[in-house]
Amino acid sequence: MWSYEKRLEFPVNIKEPNAMLAQAIISQYGGPDGEMGASMRYLSQRYSMPYREVAGLLTDIGTEELAHLEIVATIVHQLTRNLSMEEIEKCGFANYYVDHTVGVWPQAASGFPFTAAQFQVTGDPITDLMEDMAAEQKARTTYDNILRLIKEPDVCEPIKFLRMREIVHFQRFGEAKRAKLSGFWGYFESGIH
Repeated sequence: MWSYEKRLEFPVNIKEPNAMLAQAIISQYGGPDGEMGASMRYLSQRYSMPYREVAGLLTDIGTEELAHLEIVATIVHQLTRNLSMEEIEKCGFANYYVDHTVGVWPQAASGFPFTAAQFQVTGDPITDLMEDMAAEQKARTTYDNILRLIKEPDVCEPIKFLRMREIVHFQRFGEAKRAKLSGFWGYFESGIH
């Protein structure tokens, strides 16, 4: 059961619309390394995780990823609200506009729609935690790429916050792997089985 606080985890107050930035940032909404896939990955993996504390961690981080999804959606919305048709055409936003107007829809920056095929759940605790650590690093890389493209402080600050949380999640998954699975992992590393 979740309790929903009606506020963003980090404030978003973008003053100027910019469809070009929205087209890049939307990848963290529904792209291959975005927040939607992360949330679905962790909230799905928790059911087969045999360690209660790690299942709790997956629930906590999966829930936080939903909050990140909300931040990214807010950024995209604020970057695309009140766009004129001239701005939509000039920024190359017309194709998106035809299908979604300025609604926030899960897709990669390339235009490829979100699909559950972008994340994995194996039911194996080691494999899933390694997948989770890799996913957090890929998301961090995507945020790094976004930060290289943008300079507007109103947009950069929430992106920097989200990037920092990816690093924290990576560390927490690493800690869980070491703390709960080290004996199991060592069994496979030893080659004696």
